[in-house]
Amino acid sequence: MKDKAKGIVYLIGAGPGSPDLITVKGRKCLQKADVIVYDYLASESLLSLAGEDAETIYAGKKSGRHSMSQEEINNLLIEKAKEGLTVARLKGGDPFIFGRGGEEAMELSRAGITFEIVPGVTSAVAVPAYAGIPLTHRGYSSTVCFITGHEDPTKEESSINWSALSESSGTLVFLMGIGNLEKIARKLIDGGRPSDSPVVVIGNGTMPNQRTITGTLANISKKVKDADLTPPGVIVVGDVVNLRGHLNWFESRPLFGKRILVTRPEDQATGFIMALSGLGAQCLLFPTIEIIPPESWGELDRAIEGLSRYDWILFTSVNGVAHFFARLDVAKKDTRHLNGIKIGAIGPKTAAALMDRGINPDLIPDTYRAEEMVQALRGYPLNGKRVLLPRPAIARDSIPKSLKSLGALVDEVEAYQTVQPEYSQDQLGGLFKKGKIDMITFTSPSGVTNFLALLEGKPIYEEISKVGVACIGPVTAQKAKEVGLKVVVAPDEYTAEALARAIAEFYEQS
Repeated sequence: MKDKAKGIVYLIGAGPGSPDLITVKGRKCLQKADVIVYDYLASESLLSLAGEDAETIYAGKKSGRHSMSQEEINNLLIEKAKEGLTVARLKGGDPFIFGRGGEEAMELSRAGITFEIVPGVTSAVAVPAYAGIPLTHRGYSSTVCFITGHEDPTKEESSINWSALSESSGTLVFLMGIGNLEKIARKLIDGGRPSDSPVVVIGNGTMPNQRTITGTLANISKKVKDADLTPPGVIVVGDVVNLRGHLNWFESRPLFGKRILVTRPEDQATGFIMALSGLGAQCLLFPTIEIIPPESWGELDRAIEGLSRYDWILFTSVNGVAHFFARLDVAKKDTRHLNGIKIGAIGPKTAAALMDRGINPDLIPDTYRAEEMVQALRGYPLNGKRVLLPRPAIARDSIPKSLKSLGALVDEVEAYQTVQPEYSQDQLGGLFKKGKIDMITFTSPSGVTNFLALLEGKPIYEEISKVGVACIGPVTAQKAKEVGLKVVVAPDEYTAEALARAIAEFYEQS
C-alpha cells in the first residue's frame, strides 16, 4: 500500500521533440514513476521508459482540441499524489518556458504536495540550433528575447511590447506562433523592424522530418503557407538567420528526409536504427521476423548435457549465442564447461556476443557468411571431430553439408525459431499511411519471405514493391531478386553498420 504522505510530482521537461534530448534526471524520474501524465509535444517514445505497472495518461492540448482542461490536469496531479504515488508530469520542452509548469507548480504548492522541477532542453534554443542558427553570435547579436506567439486569447490587450521588440537589434524567438505568423510579421514591421529582416520558421524541430523555411518579414507568411508548414514550429527573427548557410549541420546529413523501412526483429533493430538515424534517416520499424523459443528445448538441452563430447561449437547468429547460454544457465553450467572446445563465430556481432560472456572465439571468418566459415574451417583437422550447431528451426544446410563432406560429425540442434509476426490490416494501414518510403532494408532471406507473406495482395504492396531495397549480404540480396524486388544496395561487408553506410553512399552518389 502506498504511503499517502510520500506522494510527489516531478514536473519534467521532455525536450524539444527528439527523445534523445531529454535529460538524464528526466529519464530516471520516468523510470520510477507510478503515473506518467504526458503532453502532446512530449515524444510518446519516452513512454517506453515507464515501468511495467506504470499508468500513462494523455493530457495533450492542440489548438482547438483539449483532451483535458488545465484545471482537470491540476486536479489529476494533486489526486494522484495524495494517493501516495510518484507522478511524472511530462511536458514538451522546458516546463517553465511557456509550458504552464509554473501554474501547475503553484497548484501543487497550494495543495501541500511535494514537487520537483526537472528542467528540459527548451525548443527555443534547441530547434534553432538544429537548423544551424545560433541565437547569439559575435558581430550579429548579443541579446535574445523569447516571446509567446500564442498569447492568452482572453486578454483584452497584448502584454507584448511590440515597439521595443521592433526596435531591438537582437534575436527574437517566437514559440507556438505559426498560426499567428502574418500578424507577428506585420506588428514587427509596423513597429519599425525592416521588412527585409531575415526570418526562419522551423517545423518539427530536432525530428527526422524537420522542415525549415527562410525568408523575410515581408514574405515569410506567404512562404510558410505555400509550403503547407503546420505547427508545432519555432520562428526566429534576426541577422543570425543568415548563419544557417554555413552551420546547417542537421539537414545536411546524407539520409536527411529519407524514410527507411527496417524489417529487422525489434530487439535487434536498435543499433541499426541508431546508425541510420545518425545519418539523418527517419526509420519506420516493421519487423518481419520474430524470434521465439523452439517448440522444445530437448535437443539443445541434451547437447548441453553432453558438452564434453564436442570438439567445436559454431555460432551463426547472436540469437544462437543468447539461447545457448540461456539454456547453459538453466542446466547450472557456465563457461568452464566449454573448456577444451573450440568456438567459431560467423561475424563480429556474434563474436561480440560471445566476448560479452567471457569467450574469445577461436575462429571468425574474414567474410561474414556461411560459405566463408566453412572455408576457414578447412584449415583445421575435422575428420572424426564432433561439431555442435545451435541454429534456428529453419536454416540453410550449406554449413552442415560442407562439414560432413570434410568428415565431421555434425549435430544440428534447434535453439530458436524465426516466425512471421502477426499484423492486423489496421496496423498495416497505420504503418504506411504517413508518407512515402524511400528504401526497404532486409538482413536475412527469411525477412524477405515474411515481408511478401505479410504484404502481398494488400493495397500497399503494388506501391511498396517498386521501392529500392538494401540487403545485408548476397544471400539476402539473391532472395530479394528472386521475388522481384529491386535491390539497389548490397555492401561487401555483411554488418548492419556497413549496410547503413552503404545506403548513405547510395544517396550521396544519386
